[in-house]
Amino acid sequence: MAFKPANNIQDLQYFGEFGGVNPSISDSSTYTFLSAKTMFDTFEGNADGCYLYSRHSTPSNLYLGEALAAMEGTETANVTASGMGAITPVLMQLCGAGEHIVSSRTIYGGTYAFLKNFTPRFGIDTSFVDITKLELVEAAITPKTKVLYCESVSNPLLEVADIAGLAKLAKKHHLKLVVDNTFSPLSISPAELGADVVIHSLTKFINGSSDTVGGVICGTQEFINDLRNVNDGACMLLGSTMDSLRAASILKNLRTLHIRMQQHSKNGQFLAEKFEALGLKTVYPGLASHPSHDLFKSMMNKQYGFGGMLTIDVGSIEKANALMELMQEKNLGYLAVSLGFYKTLFSAPGSSTSSEIPEDEQKEMGLSDGLIRFSIGLDADIERTYQMMKACMEELHVI
Repeated sequence: MAFKPANNIQDLQYFGEFGGVNPSISDSSTYTFLSAKTMFDTFEGNADGCYLYSRHSTPSNLYLGEALAAMEGTETANVTASGMGAITPVLMQLCGAGEHIVSSRTIYGGTYAFLKNFTPRFGIDTSFVDITKLELVEAAITPKTKVLYCESVSNPLLEVADIAGLAKLAKKHHLKLVVDNTFSPLSISPAELGADVVIHSLTKFINGSSDTVGGVICGTQEFINDLRNVNDGACMLLGSTMDSLRAASILKNLRTLHIRMQQHSKNGQFLAEKFEALGLKTVYPGLASHPSHDLFKSMMNKQYGFGGMLTIDVGSIEKANALMELMQEKNLGYLAVSLGFYKTLFSAPGSSTSSEIPEDEQKEMGLSDGLIRFSIGLDADIERTYQMMKACMEELHVI
């Protein structure tokens, strides 16, 4: 691909108020006006470059949004207080009572719970399908459908969405394709493949230090304006506003994302190949055994690799828990949810991040209780990490 998302971030130039190389942080909740007329115009959205109230927007949030829009190749972006604070207003903005969403069946547990348990209160129903089968996706579309929703790489099964194929379906049926790209920043550019809206949990790889919760919605200027509208904008009225100090912190970390993703991917590829060679049931998009390996290759920005997420199945929750506890004891990572940290994080998603999905549905989609999800860290000596992990597996008779 000619599109180089990290270059677009690199090419942004911000100056701080006093000539700083980082933009100044706007540490205000409200903003003053020299005239009442300008305040009125700003409230109505007709005064470009003026700020009214931080729930609507701040300079710090706009700097970060501009950088993330550059990364994803969209016109603009709106940052939010969390990943769920990005997902929920998008779906509420695009759908109303009596309307319908077609979603991937394997998605983050919080998103699943929102679609399965919460949106029906507002008359919005969702059909969950195997997103890798376009014929099943199309069969689920009804005259009431407004949105196709998926994750580029799904949580936790690492299924890969055919974004270009889904975009064609969305266009054919006059739907909006919304893609959560949290697992594959830089590696995949959904907007370039036809997605209408791209979402991230900034908490994960983009921030990268597990100290901040945040989200972003990347899309057209028109859609972001709709979300910010003071009368009926879901971001404005639901209030999932990012704090300016957090926005400034994430913007600084974003500038090293390209280096970090290359190392996450390098380490992920190395461990996936070693685990598979040990006979472990290993899922990683960079393995030829992954059912969507060629699809991922056809979509990816090659220099950023296949990402830092992989899973192994050790057969039972007891073995999974014992292995994770031992690896943590040996300082190989942390038994923790989330992802994108400099240290490896591991969890059993069936009893943690996907626990909102009922057990029978977990089994149907192939989410077993022995599955361990790894977010591979930035280890400089990944061979040593592998040898230590292998020793833990041997000690517990996992291999």
